[in-house]
Amino acid sequence: MELGGHWDMNSAPRVVSETAERKQERKTGTEAEAADSGAVRARRFLLCLYLVGFLDLFGVSMVVPLLSLHVKSLGASPTVAGVVGSSYGILQLFSSTLVGCWSDVVGRRSSLLACILFSALGYLLLGAATNVFLFVLARVPAGIFKHTLSISRALLSDVVPEKERPLVIGHFNTASGVGFILGPVVGGYLTELEDGFYLTAFICFLVFILNAGLVWFFPWREAKPGSTEQGLPLRKTHVLLGRSHDAVQEAATSRGARASKKAARPWVEVVLALRNMKNLLFSEMWDIFLVRLLMAMAVMLYYSNFVLALEERFGVRPKVTGYLISYSSMLGAVAGLALGPILRLYKHNSQALLLHSSILTCTLLLLYSLAPTMGAVVLSSTLLSFSTAIGRTCITDLQLTVGGAQASGTLIGVGQSVTAVGRIIAPLLSGVAQEVSPCGPPSLGAALALVAIFIMSLNKRHSSGDGKSKLKKVLNLPEMSVKEVSPFPTLCQP
Repeated sequence: MELGGHWDMNSAPRVVSETAERKQERKTGTEAEAADSGAVRARRFLLCLYLVGFLDLFGVSMVVPLLSLHVKSLGASPTVAGVVGSSYGILQLFSSTLVGCWSDVVGRRSSLLACILFSALGYLLLGAATNVFLFVLARVPAGIFKHTLSISRALLSDVVPEKERPLVIGHFNTASGVGFILGPVVGGYLTELEDGFYLTAFICFLVFILNAGLVWFFPWREAKPGSTEQGLPLRKTHVLLGRSHDAVQEAATSRGARASKKAARPWVEVVLALRNMKNLLFSEMWDIFLVRLLMAMAVMLYYSNFVLALEERFGVRPKVTGYLISYSSMLGAVAGLALGPILRLYKHNSQALLLHSSILTCTLLLLYSLAPTMGAVVLSSTLLSFSTAIGRTCITDLQLTVGGAQASGTLIGVGQSVTAVGRIIAPLLSGVAQEVSPCGPPSLGAALALVAIFIMSLNKRHSSGDGKSKLKKVLNLPEMSVKEVSPFPTLCQP
């Protein structure tokens, strides 16, 4: 600036400084807007995934309660109906690990779409089944490919950090649980119509097709990251952290693309991983899977003769017992929403929370077995809904924490196979225990839960990174970059 023919030397730095401040303000504003946009997109992605879980169990729960009645109406004897029912669990036993490992190799999007479409085919065939042979044939596609929830949980483990994983999986379980509550109501109404079962199965098929369309149009590419240095609020207690743009779709859509460079066919790596599954089960994580099996069997024994036991002990009609089961299911769904404050109380220590929830489950099973009145039964059922829902989420998170995100699909698949073993063994144990007393199955369940608690107390698992590298070597998985493991902005505590 020139004053009286002279240049004011003091004004130049001030002008430069003001210009730099305006540039910095514009830069900060642009980064904030980009991070805000990324937060909205990431939240949209999670909401879409929650909707997938809701629609999945909504469609399934419309049909599953009607299967035993329908197969008997086709002329099957009770024994044949039982064999047909157990065939689904046997197929799940052998397919869970295979499909989970496959999703690690070929990518979550491809495997999730394939599982949804093949499951839809199974329910379409079920709606067209007019004899027992066709009924059994229709259960095969669903028995092999009905692992949509497992792959969805694996996808969640890919995109959220360990600290927030139990909370997000708990919300996913809540959304799925709501679908399981509403589905039987709709199915019960539809079955009252003419050819109600066939109509219900066809509507289930349409629900799965809708789910496939939802996955196809997922905002994979819209979940673009923001700044890698700053996070912006997604909720009151969450922030969004950015990754590089190339990472947006790596794990979800083409996680196996880089792996395929090392193996011409993805199935080669699947087979290699399955060949080493014995090492996974019997060395690195045997205690976690054994605890999962014991706790699953304990809860299954509790439910195995619930209706019959209440009728024999207290004269409660099956209709009233059905209301109690629905009530418990709703509480289980609500437990997923309460998981956040509980985790903060435990400082995100899933192992301690699992131990304490298992102790509570064991105590409540004993209370139910010795309950002198219906009031005690209602109290035990209420608290069991919370303890079992929290325990399921914690055991899944513990598997992923010890095993690592490198093999999340395989880990969840193995966990589902372990649960399927429990579905096969629990009915046999329940039948033997019922010969002794109506309270036999839940009492045996409490004993199994006590064994699980003893195992957890002896084996203190540390959530370190060592287990992840060991597991990767056990399964012979390909090297993956951070981009492949965490495909888009993640959720974490500020």
